Amino acid sequence: MKENKINILVADDDADIREILEILLKAEGFDVIMASDGKKAIELVDENIDLIILDVAMPEKNGFQVCKEIRNVSIAPILFLTAKGMESDKAIGFSAGGDDYMVKPFSNAELIFRVKALLRRCYHYQPFNKEKKNIYKIDNIIMDDNTKSVTVDNIPITLTPIEYDILCLMMRYPNKVFSVQNLYESIWSQDYSYLDNNTIVVHISNLRKKIEKDPKNPQHLKSMWGRGYYVGESNKVF
Repeated sequence: MKENKINILVADDDADIREILEILLKAEGFDVIMASDGKKAIELVDENIDLIILDVAMPEKNGFQVCKEIRNVSIAPILFLTAKGMESDKAIGFSAGGDDYMVKPFSNAELIFRVKALLRRCYHYQPFNKEKKNIYKIDNIIMDDNTKSVTVDNIPITLTPIEYDILCLMMRYPNKVFSVQNLYESIWSQDYSYLDNNTIVVHISNLRKKIEKDPKNPQHLKSMWGRGYYVGESNKVF
C-alpha cells in the first residue's frame, strides 16, 4: 500500500448510501472516490485505488459485471455491498473476483472492520513472514514470493490477493492436505468468522482455471475427498 492516504472507490446508485459511506470512511482517514453507476466505477479504477466497495444492483453495469472487468486491470480488494443475501449471489460475487460480501442494511462498525481487515490482509498481513520469502516451482508453475508473482509456462498470470495466498500456502507446504477450515484460519486469520465451504470452493475453482491446463482434471491443485485440498511436491528454487 502506498505511504500516502488510502484511496477507496465506492460505487453505489443510492445517494444516501454513498453519503453514509463517505462520512464513515473519511472519518477513518481514507480518501473516497464516488461513482453512481457501474460504468463510471470502471472508468475510475487505476493503480491509485487501494480498495473498492461495489453495490450489485447498479445501472449501466451491475456489480458482478464491474468486478469482472476491474479484475482485468486491478487486484485491489473488492467488497460487495448489496441487498442480496442468497448463497448463490455470494458465489457469483466470489467467482467474479470479489474478496468479501456484506448485506444491506449493514452495521457501520462492521463495515469499517471489514474494510480495515481487507486492507490489512491484502497489503500488510504477511502470513509467511517468519521465514525468508522464497521462489517455488511445481512443474510449469513458478511462484516468486519476493515479487508476489506467478507464472505458468513462463507466462505471468493475475491472481487476486486471496487466490495468491491460498496457492502460496499450499506451495510452501506441498502434499499437506488443508481442510476448508484450515484455509480460513490460515488465509483469513482472525479477520473473519468461519462461514461456509462454498467461499473456498469458489476460490479453488478460480485458481484451477488459471493454473491448470484442464481445470476439471487438475494435476497440481488436487482434492482429497472428505479432507480438503493440496498441491503435489514442489521444488524450492531459492
